[in-house]
Parts: sequence; C-alpha cells; structure tokens
Amino acid sequence: MHGSIHLCQKIMHLVDIVPAATNTVNTKFILLDNGRIVEDGKETTCLALVADETASVHFQMWGSECGAFEPGDIIRLSDGIFSYHKNNLVLRAGKRGKAEKVGEFAMLFVETPNMSEIRWSRDPNNPKKFVQESVISPYSQIFKPLH
Repeated sequence: MHGSIHLCQKIMHLVDIVPAATNTVNTKFILLDNGRIVEDGKETTCLALVADETASVHFQMWGSECGAFEPGDIIRLSDGIFSYHKNNLVLRAGKRGKAEKVGEFAMLFVETPNMSEIRWSRDPNNPKKFVQESVISPYSQIFKPLH
C-alpha cells in the first residue's frame, strides 16, 4: 500500500513560541481581530491578533491571505516562523509555512500575555537563542482588549 505519510506535528502553545529564524512553529489559534491592511508598494500585508488558551500574538498575513480569514476563524499554522518584520515581532507562515482554516468559534483563548509585546534579548550562554527580557505590555498595544 502506498500512501502519503503524515508526520504528527506537535502542536505548540503560543506561550511557548520564541523568536527564531527557522520555520518550526506548528500551532492552532483563533483569529480575534483582522487589523488593518497596509499597501506598501506592490506588497499588501495585514496584521491580525490571534490567540489560543495560553497567550495571544500578532499574526502577519500577506496578499490574498488578508481576505481569506475572518474573526472567529480557527487557523492551523504549519511550519510558521516567529521573527521580526520591520522591527515588529510577528508570527507568520513565511515562504515555507501554511495557514489554513480548520473551524469556527469553538476555542478557548486568552489575550494576555501577548507574545509580540515581550522584549526579547539574546541568551548570553547561547547567542542563537532568545530569552524574555521584559514585558512591554501584557496586552497588545495595537489592538484594544476585547473584554
């Protein structure tokens, strides 16, 4: 029997993501706020607020992705990346990752901590790793709290 092999990707909680230069984030979250669409020359991006039951984070989308998801959508991100885009720390699919809608409205979430509002610094013992230095704001400074 031939068939595709599905490797069980370990689903990561948002509170456990750390900045990295590689596409290794496999997670699931609910979209809370689509944010605003920014047209920058040929590039269209939008910044969304997403959350799971452990934390929230800013999720950057490009082009057609911006219209593909709506608040309340539950999204699975495969091989995503958590890194800086124009000085903002954002979670995104990147060129190798994939974001797909898997459901609607049935997910617990919290808005704090917001992983994009934490200041990170390089670990003095391992320069390839980042450690949390301080919390800039427990909530997103871009999106108003829902509650």
